Amino acid sequence: MKTFHQILLTTWALTSATLTFAQGDAVQSINSSVTHIAADPKVREQDKVVVITGVRFAYPLVQKWIDDYNKTNPDVQIIIESRGTNDPSKYDLLIDAYEPDESVKKTREYVYVARYAVLPVANSQSAFAKAYSDKGLNEGLIKQLFFHDMFADKDDQVDIKAPFTVYTRLQKAGVPITFARQFGFQQKDIKGKTIAGSDEHLLKAVLRDSTALSYFALSVIYDRTTGKPVQGLSVLPVDLSGNNKVSDEEKIYGDLSTALKAIEGKNTKDLHNVPIEHLHLSVDKNNPNTSAIDFLRWVIQNGKADLSSFGYLSPEASRLDKEKFEQFASQHIKQ
Repeated sequence: MKTFHQILLTTWALTSATLTFAQGDAVQSINSSVTHIAADPKVREQDKVVVITGVRFAYPLVQKWIDDYNKTNPDVQIIIESRGTNDPSKYDLLIDAYEPDESVKKTREYVYVARYAVLPVANSQSAFAKAYSDKGLNEGLIKQLFFHDMFADKDDQVDIKAPFTVYTRLQKAGVPITFARQFGFQQKDIKGKTIAGSDEHLLKAVLRDSTALSYFALSVIYDRTTGKPVQGLSVLPVDLSGNNKVSDEEKIYGDLSTALKAIEGKNTKDLHNVPIEHLHLSVDKNNPNTSAIDFLRWVIQNGKADLSSFGYLSPEASRLDKEKFEQFASQHIKQ
């Protein structure tokens, strides 16, 4: 016959087992719910986390927009990540610096937020910089310096006595594509030493070599604090009018504001030898992150104020279609 203590012990064991099974079922139920939530695309839109990637030279401008946006939207976390994959679906927003293919346009909604201009530069310690910071470069000389041109007439080429070494980007990128297109070439036609990495890596290579010659967007060339070219860089003036000469009026690159004013004040059809392209942000058309859409809406309304201080031109009015984007936004965000 069981003693009182045996009965009590048996009761305690049965109760503990019941609680353990109940707790296990609860944990399994919670884990199942978490898995279900993480897999639900609607929840991803509600997490208020936006991941951005794309051209690195635009990161400072985009970060400024993020900081200002968060002043009124502190619950949204927007993160810039260096691109680790070519799959755009891994990111909520993409920053691109050249016109995408038509096939890509079908899947993404674009907002043209700015334009950037590209200019040739040289290491300021080079003999080339000392000679051509005054002479400047016309179209023929730019092609001779930077491109493999199998159709070039050797008799038309300039005898360049100052030593120089051209540096360019290794990977496919917006600035070299834009630079090459302006003069009728492709990025692969740019000659010289190729540097892996971003524009910042290319800049470091140019500053290390006293014979270096290259090209950059204005946002990379100029120091945002001083408004002057980055120490160690000389901007090479180009023939803006297309008359094959560089006049004193075309030597306008001593500071960022003067350069922007001179470039933006001209019709692009009348502006020669300055490659210009749009900077744009895009989201997935079919399954966009709603917080990313809201951020883009804010950029359209407020972003223009920061463009000049970061070295950018205003987007063409015909490209910045606010009504079209608002129609897209209203389809995905409940008012």
